[in-house]
Amino acid sequence: MSDLGHRNVEKDDMKPKRTNQLFKVFYFGCAILLLVELDMQLTNLVFKEHRHEYHSLEGLLGFYPVYAFGGIVLLVLIAKVMRKLLMRREDYYDL
Repeated sequence: MSDLGHRNVEKDDMKPKRTNQLFKVFYFGCAILLLVELDMQLTNLVFKEHRHEYHSLEGLLGFYPVYAFGGIVLLVLIAKVMRKLLMRREDYYDL
């Protein structure tokens, strides 16, 4: 039987070497962003711009990642509650 040109997703897309390369790129990007954050918070050697802070907590090192993580956790918790409210029976659309 021919596969009509369809690729086998398990064999092609789940290559450990490719996944490891993507993780290395991701970690490298995170390290660069951390260095930029440290420079902006501590020394201002490379980036001379001043951040316009509206709240005193914004000046803390790592405030934005913690804030973003808290926002994502809140979204997941809200989605769990909404799922219970909006979920229908399994045979809801059956005639």
